[in-house]
Amino acid sequence: MITETQKDLIKGTIPVLKEHGVALTSYFYKRMFTHNPELKHIFNMGNQQNAKQQTALATAVLAYAEHIDNPTVLLSAVKHIGQKHSSLNIRPEHYQIVGKHLLASIREVLGDAATEELIAAWKVAYFQLADLMIGIEKEMYDQMVQNEGGWTGWKPFNIVKIVSETAEIQSVYLAPTDGGKVPRHSAGQYVSVRVYLPELHLYQPRQYSLSDASNGQYLRISVKKETPAGKPEGMVSNYLHQYFQVGKQLELTAPTGSFNLMENKYPHVFISGGVGQTPLMAMLEQLVNTNGQNAVTWIHGCRNSELHAFKERLMALEEQYEHISCFSFYDELQESDKYNLPGWVDLAKIDPEHLPQKANYYLCGPSGFIAKHFQYLTSRGIETENIHFEEFGPASLQLG
Repeated sequence: MITETQKDLIKGTIPVLKEHGVALTSYFYKRMFTHNPELKHIFNMGNQQNAKQQTALATAVLAYAEHIDNPTVLLSAVKHIGQKHSSLNIRPEHYQIVGKHLLASIREVLGDAATEELIAAWKVAYFQLADLMIGIEKEMYDQMVQNEGGWTGWKPFNIVKIVSETAEIQSVYLAPTDGGKVPRHSAGQYVSVRVYLPELHLYQPRQYSLSDASNGQYLRISVKKETPAGKPEGMVSNYLHQYFQVGKQLELTAPTGSFNLMENKYPHVFISGGVGQTPLMAMLEQLVNTNGQNAVTWIHGCRNSELHAFKERLMALEEQYEHISCFSFYDELQESDKYNLPGWVDLAKIDPEHLPQKANYYLCGPSGFIAKHFQYLTSRGIETENIHFEEFGPASLQLG
């Protein structure tokens, strides 16, 4: 167990972490990948090049130092990280490697300030947290295999169908190569996909939300081709769009994630931007499949009607069910878009009757999109516990 003296030593590094945290984590990743290049197959190297991973880890280290007296306040974030890690097949031995290089980086970056006592304190703190993470992730792996048709690690799936939703988004339908059962998943969950990128000589994982309700027949992901091609963020999506066809295989990890549909009597309000609607589509389909009668408001924004994925499906559902109302915002409004709204998503333009005080709100999109609409909803008195969101990108408290 960590001592009070060791806690004080760790808290003493908070000012340094605030000022130089990203420099420390950048050094750490370079050191780790130099000594253990095999880990490049696990990490999203696009997030390494755009510094998102380094920033996320720096935030995590700082948060842990700030809450070293009571790390239980971070439990929710830790569980979220555990889901990300289990989706990437992170195993206990990886924590040993990360710990070794993190401690060495603290020693090498801080120089004389990194006393033996300070390194010892951080070693106890890190491995105490690592043990917690390993335990949480073991429970998640156990749950994955208990789910009928479930598995852990990477499993090959056949591409059985590809549908071009727009010029940018393709829906890929996947079934197990071994002919086994497709596990049930909760609407809003995601899977990791791993592909080999010849230009990097690496396997690269990416996480994609499942865009259809659980059906026992297939898993569906809807992949947006990021542009411009060749940038780190778009390597996997462009590769999938260009080279993967029906009959080819993709490796997947089992569905996970806690961005799920709430089961209560309140209305549902879905708010998305761009490809952020993919997990929300799964939730909407689940509501339809289970004959849910709760009022549904669907609010989505994208560049124009031609790039609005699932538009026809949404129109059909709105026409079929009186309790479903859809609103679309387009940056580029055309004459034929007479029933749609111009510009970015603006909740102030939606009739308040569609944004009730007692409702389940779901936000999905970039961080700025989520922050903007979260602030608007709370300013109108919506309770924070009724607002659920999923941001695409590295976990905000990433520990390795």
